[in-house]
Formats: sequence, C-alpha cells, structure tokens
Amino acid sequence: MNNSVGNTARLIGAGLRALLVLTVLCGVLYPLAVTGIAQVAFHGNANGSEIKDESGAVVGSSLIGQTYDLPKRNPDDPEESARPDLKWFQPRPSGGRGSNSVNTQYSLILSGATNKAADNPDLVKTVEDAKAAVVADNSTASYTVDPRDVPADAVTSSGSGLDPGISPEYAKIQVHRVAERNGLDVGQVEKLVKDNTTGRTLGFMGEPRVNVLGLNIAIKALAKS
Repeated sequence: MNNSVGNTARLIGAGLRALLVLTVLCGVLYPLAVTGIAQVAFHGNANGSEIKDESGAVVGSSLIGQTYDLPKRNPDDPEESARPDLKWFQPRPSGGRGSNSVNTQYSLILSGATNKAADNPDLVKTVEDAKAAVVADNSTASYTVDPRDVPADAVTSSGSGLDPGISPEYAKIQVHRVAERNGLDVGQVEKLVKDNTTGRTLGFMGEPRVNVLGLNIAIKALAKS
C-alpha cells in the first residue's frame, strides 16, 4: 500500500515538474525568443507593416486596403451608398460581405469574395456599372478614359477584398483626375505612382502593384508643399 502511494506521489511530482518546465520553455522562453528575433530581423513586419504620414502618425498598414470615401450626406441612413472622394487614388472594389453584427459599435466589413460565377447576372451588372463609373470618374477636360483600358482590378474585388494595392494600369488612368483635383502637374503624380510601385516578388512571383495608401500619403504631402 505504501509503495503504491509512493509511486503515485512520484508520478504526480514528475508530471508537475514536466508541466512547469514545458510551460516555461514553450509558454515563456520560446515566445520571447521568437518575438525578439522578429523585432530585430523583421521589425516593420512584426509590428503590422505600419505606414506613417508626414507627421509620423500611423495611418494604416501596407498589407490592408482602405477606402477613400466622402462623408455620408445622412450619417443615419444605412442604405446610402458610399461616394468615392475623387481627390485620392481609389483602391480595388471591396469584397466585404455584410457588416459586423457582434459588436455594433464598429462598422466592420467581413472579408471574403462574392463566389459568384463569371456569368452570374448580378456580377455582370456590377462589373458593367463599375466600369462605367471608372470611365466617368477618371475622364477629365484633357483626358478621356478608353473603356478598353479599364483593367480587371478596377471593377472586381480580390478573394479577400482587402487588397492594399492596385495594378499600374489602374493607377495610370487615375493620374489625370488626381492631378486635376489636387492642382498638381500630371508628371509629378506619375512620378509618385512610379515611386510607390513594387515589382514582382523575387522578379517572377505575382504582378507589379501600387500601394494605394502610400501613394495617397505622398499625394497629400505634395499637395501641401
């Protein structure tokens, strides 16, 4: 009987010691080591790939897209459609699916694609309407957008609906409108687009892309100067 009690006590003691050691190793030391390495080797990525404006304030992440809309005419009307603020470069259409119903204090959009087939009538109409809006919004007194030049990312959302970038082709057809609305030279805006364009990863993966948030921060700073 005594041997049985002693063996049980030793097993419990060994289990508790193993629990303590593994908790310290896996729950404390390992997370601290990984966090420390990430802060040293990948500081910006580890902190959310933050983007700051000219004042040094954090205004977003280079990995998450933002909208650039005018304030609602009637903030209490949930049916009022958002109107783009044409002073700024516009991102891809959002693929968000509905609003947050868990915490109604925040109007969060759930990330996701529409999953509609290419021949879905609703999707076809959405794309046609978006294309017409892109042509109308970006045509100016000195520049007319050719509907054939409107790229796919201007009228369709990505799988996540949160893309931070647009194609150089979509940025190009927005240049004249942004320059006109901000009183800037077209050449200046074209240079900012080029400065905020990232090529294919490792030279062959993905497509060239323009970070909309970074570009709009540069536009704001140039318009103030």
